[in-house]
Amino acid sequence: MPASAEGPPASAEGPPASTAVVIDAPGAHRLVPHEPRRPEAGEALVRVHASGICGSDREVYQGNRPEGYVRYPLTPGHEWSGTVEAVGAGVPESLVGRKVVGEGFRNCQVCDRCHAGDTTLCTAGYEETGFTQPGAMATTLTLPARLLHTLPDGCDLTAAALLEPAACIAAAALKANARPGERVAVVGTGTLGMFAVQFLKANSPAELLVVGTRRDREALSRQYGATDFLTKDQELPDDIDVVIETAGSADAARISAALLRRGGRLVLTGIPAPGADGLDPTDLVVKQLEVHTVFGASPDAWAHTVRVFAAGLLDPLPLVTHELPLAEFSQAIELVGAGDPKVGKVLLRP
Repeated sequence: MPASAEGPPASAEGPPASTAVVIDAPGAHRLVPHEPRRPEAGEALVRVHASGICGSDREVYQGNRPEGYVRYPLTPGHEWSGTVEAVGAGVPESLVGRKVVGEGFRNCQVCDRCHAGDTTLCTAGYEETGFTQPGAMATTLTLPARLLHTLPDGCDLTAAALLEPAACIAAAALKANARPGERVAVVGTGTLGMFAVQFLKANSPAELLVVGTRRDREALSRQYGATDFLTKDQELPDDIDVVIETAGSADAARISAALLRRGGRLVLTGIPAPGADGLDPTDLVVKQLEVHTVFGASPDAWAHTVRVFAAGLLDPLPLVTHELPLAEFSQAIELVGAGDPKVGKVLLRP
């Protein structure tokens, strides 16, 4: 099990037992008493086990989230796991007591994109748990029950708290459509990169290359199934069948495209800083590359993630390095942005 960060336990005069983090504005947050919201028709009340922190949560706290993709004041937390405590009218009672994770996008279900299954592209406007709707950095979370995915009763909820970023990579893996015996690669060695390695390994590749900047990730990459590990300053192949990019830089995108054979398949998941130099369209056309991008996870990607996790083919737990109480939200945000290679996934526990 990952070690919890050191720190004094909450005292009797400390935060109340039922609490939530609220970000009032960029750089300003507080811990407030939390009153569970009774589920209305079609909703479920979930007791949160753990909530993960990613770079987008740091953007929310620092005020760097693009306009329209955050609404203050806000309880953050879009990566989470928990147990259903109550359901509203129209929701099966059998859901009570089940371990669950949940989709973040609050899609309308009636526009053409939703009908096509592209719920992350809902034309009714952007709404997402933890960004524009109350998130899971609280004791409980109430949300539409249709967004929930049930987990095996014996699963580890700490590991399951990472299934949201895993679902984003599942979307990439589905678009990549890697076939058994193909040569595949992952560019990037963060949390998303390590999930990409696991999803590609599940498709029985002939070779699985990981390209990164951190040599300390080689052992974990190989543990997850990589057959080779290279850094970008080494000689790289140019005949890979499938590449999933997870690093979020323009340089990583260019390296990813250069790894591919003519007619290869590329899936980009990272979001570089605005104005970054892009891929050369001449190279894309001459090599006739098949290029896909991913923004969030649709229901089929979530279902795929839960299925792979339940089958024991996805092991998120080694990625967790810190578990802290909600009261240490600011310390958790600092850990995520410190650039320390010893810091992996940081979880907050209500």
